[in-house]
Amino acid sequence: MMMRWLHSRSATPWAGYNLIRRNPMIDFPNHSRSYDKTRHAVRFWGHDSAIEASFFINEDALRRIQPDARLDESGFLNAFDANRDLICAAAAKVYVRGSRGSYDLLAGNF
Repeated sequence: MMMRWLHSRSATPWAGYNLIRRNPMIDFPNHSRSYDKTRHAVRFWGHDSAIEASFFINEDALRRIQPDARLDESGFLNAFDANRDLICAAAAKVYVRGSRGSYDLLAGNF
């Protein structure tokens, strides 16, 4: 009965489903982050199973998502904390499994 219903909706039962995931599952369970003075960016980490990936969001990107952020280490860390969900969602979009060890998030990602 179920196959008949799927077949009647399309020629293939998997039509409309993305069988190749563009963004492999990456989680951001570690809420630690730090400010990297040499890169002028906040560093944070994501995990894809046992693989750890480093992410950096630069000051320009943080100013884009929170224009009133203070322009010092504390201000950028607070901007990161206030926008963590948005930042992690952008990080998941740029992540590619096995591609590299670190990823940079720039203003254009937001």
